[in-house]
Amino acid sequence: MKQRAAALIICALLMFQLTVPPAGAAKTVYFLATSNEVHPLSDQTMPFWSGGYLYIPASIFTGNVRRYFGVSYSYNPSSQTAVLYNGVGDHSLIFYLNENYTLDREGNISYPGGILRNGIPFVPAFLVAKYFNFSYSVTEVKYGYLVWLRLPGFGLTDKEFADAATYNMVRRYDAYLKESTQQADEAPDTPSTPNTASGKRIYLCLEADDNTSAMLDALDRYDMQAAFFCTPEFLKDHGDLLRRMAATGQAVGILADAENGDQSVEEQLRAGNQALELATCGKTRLAMVKNGDDAAAQAARAAGFRCLEADLDRSEYDLRGTSNASALMQKISARRGDVTVWLGDTVSLAGLRAFLTAAQDADRRCLALTETV
Repeated sequence: MKQRAAALIICALLMFQLTVPPAGAAKTVYFLATSNEVHPLSDQTMPFWSGGYLYIPASIFTGNVRRYFGVSYSYNPSSQTAVLYNGVGDHSLIFYLNENYTLDREGNISYPGGILRNGIPFVPAFLVAKYFNFSYSVTEVKYGYLVWLRLPGFGLTDKEFADAATYNMVRRYDAYLKESTQQADEAPDTPSTPNTASGKRIYLCLEADDNTSAMLDALDRYDMQAAFFCTPEFLKDHGDLLRRMAATGQAVGILADAENGDQSVEEQLRAGNQALELATCGKTRLAMVKNGDDAAAQAARAAGFRCLEADLDRSEYDLRGTSNASALMQKISARRGDVTVWLGDTVSLAGLRAFLTAAQDADRRCLALTETV
């Protein structure tokens, strides 16, 4: 049975093998493959060696790769940490990109740490493979080397897979050469004038509630992000949603209520971060204090949090359809520069979709608010 499965894999990889296109000469490259897929070549994401360790981009653990290995990825630029974790969060590796060590969920220290390169976190392949129990190998091939990650018992040897993947590697290599040539040809001789009328960044901030999962679906569909401010109770009860937010680039903030008779603002923020760390191995410094005065906000700042200061507070205005979305976009367009918008809990799924469509049509990007924006 295993031989038959291996034969089927080889047949799939050898498809159109006889029509391999020619490729020109260039530098030695490192191909990256997961399961039976050879990924596109890019100088930004190409594996590399450092200090005797092979590094791979942590960002590979998204989409199909995340589903295949059961490992997700999140990156916090503010704290300079990248996290790889399994679906339920009971196995996690925290890579400190400005340090030379890595922590697992149990607090054990391993070496080395991660490396930030081209704005992308890279992690040591051997450490990830050992911790999450999958295999990797490096095989010399035409034009360079093939780095192959797969689950145990895949059914092919390193050489068999490399031979079967020849066509795909040559195709990726040709695309890489073509893109490199185009980038060189298109490099401007003089600085271009930026277009200030388009590309404005919008930082949507919402209160997490029962519709959050559907909101995340909509944001994923439009390839946009937002910040979700969550009560400590929400953070405690919705670990799966928090891990999804972290893996898809959404931001998480803590929503504290100054009128809470059981806990102070500081206690709510502390409890929220404890729940967030338990779910994602990460913390946040973003906070929103409801029903509070300047003293409540100052208490949050004294505890090390950055309180939300929205350019537009739309928490008393509904965003539930096309007309509401158009009105909000007009308000945003009337302001100069990037805009932070606090929507609170007044957003419906239809309203968010309508606004994302309007933002897309106006060439505006909805991004996740960070602790430094």
